[in-house]
Amino acid sequence: MTPLLFLVVAVRAWNIGNYPFPNDDEGTYLAQAWAVQHGELAHYTYWYDHPPFGWIQLAGLSWLPAWLLPDLPTFVHGRIAMLPVVAAGAALVFVVGRRIGLGRPAAAVALLLYGFSPLAVTLHRQIYLDNFAVVWALAAFALALSPRRHLWHHVAAGSAFALAVLSKETIAVLLPVLLVALWQGSHRRTRTFSFAGFGSGLVLTGLFYPLYALLKGELLPGAGHVSLLGTLKFQLGGREGSGSVFTDGTDAHRLVLDWFARDPYLLVGGCAAAVLALAVRRLRPVALAVVVLVAVGLRPGGYLPQMYVAQLLPFLALALTGLGHAAIGRLPARHRKAARLRLVRPLAGTALFAAVVVAIAPHWYAKDRTTVLGDDNGVYYAASAWLRTTPVGDRARLRVVTDGVLWLDAVAAGYRPGTGAIWHYKLDQDPAVTAKIPRGWRDIDYVVSTPALRGERQHLPTLRDLFAHSDPVASFGEGDGRIDVLKVRKQGEQ
Repeated sequence: MTPLLFLVVAVRAWNIGNYPFPNDDEGTYLAQAWAVQHGELAHYTYWYDHPPFGWIQLAGLSWLPAWLLPDLPTFVHGRIAMLPVVAAGAALVFVVGRRIGLGRPAAAVALLLYGFSPLAVTLHRQIYLDNFAVVWALAAFALALSPRRHLWHHVAAGSAFALAVLSKETIAVLLPVLLVALWQGSHRRTRTFSFAGFGSGLVLTGLFYPLYALLKGELLPGAGHVSLLGTLKFQLGGREGSGSVFTDGTDAHRLVLDWFARDPYLLVGGCAAAVLALAVRRLRPVALAVVVLVAVGLRPGGYLPQMYVAQLLPFLALALTGLGHAAIGRLPARHRKAARLRLVRPLAGTALFAAVVVAIAPHWYAKDRTTVLGDDNGVYYAASAWLRTTPVGDRARLRVVTDGVLWLDAVAAGYRPGTGAIWHYKLDQDPAVTAKIPRGWRDIDYVVSTPALRGERQHLPTLRDLFAHSDPVASFGEGDGRIDVLKVRKQGEQ
């Protein structure tokens, strides 16, 4: 497993800062990790939209890249911090594969399918909470299926799954599947104790989050504050959906088409294998995980996030490999008539692996090559360097508007968090910010115009005014992906 892990991590690390193009979610999670490290407020108001454990973990991992490579843009520090998460997830795919009955070669194939899928290579580079949640969920499955059937393994499985939910709440849909795995992994004489221990670990660990909200007076909805239950109600029933996956033109339809364009083989093959693998008892937990996650993703009217498929990928790889392993296992171990074909199963396994490689390798190579050689983010490198190095006066007294990705770079350059470095969305949305800029756009000095800002200016009046009353002083890149630094014209300037 170890050489394969080095290979998988190397593919993620190669060109990690230059592809794919960063988005505001990455900036938000990294800023929240920075807030944990420094005891400050991030640019994004916390309203219980996600549990905090994901960026607490990110805070523990991201300080080292920031210390070793301070001149890189901050989002690159966050992406480098995701590499240990990638290694842990890939190792746990191997471990879970072994615990559902795969031999070492088959478990290694599952690791490779997971490690080199173009979807995984791209999503694992980005700063997503789902990547943390998947690691803890896989750890929970590995503990629930432990061959030692130790009670404390089952208690730890409950705690691990609670940490998965506290990293990204959407993975909670896998709880019934994990209970199936625990049923299979426990001894019938001690199963009651195993489930009690699992429940104790799950509840006692998971209760930290509602306890945190209760102690802050933010568990129940009320006037003048956010709340855990109020946000949960919004997430379940009040949030605008992505439309039906099966309706042309909806956000969900476009997103799923993008997933299939990147890797149709693992998605189609893994889903088909999961349906067939339901008939194989030892494969049932991973097959059920695929079925449940796909059913949740296909529900009509729900919200389908871009990174949702990251939760599905390890179980697709395990289901596909597990079904092939089970099919080969039904062959005779030795051919009865031909002495030259004494080892039927190894030959069949090798042939099946070769067929899979021939089928998927050209597509995967092309997509992964784009990832490891792409150069989409030079504009963010240049804008980050401009913020840090260009003489503009006393940055502690100036105000600059940025998107979520560059906000932390502005803070690192010396602009005051929140009132000096201002996230563009808060110009018209946050009373604490608007109180500091009573004259609106006239109180701003610079705007770092990124694609995200230009896409929002029609919806935010102050941002629209800033674009109308500013001039470019620096420009990086060209076309829709360019970044412009705009200086706001002051009174009397032409």
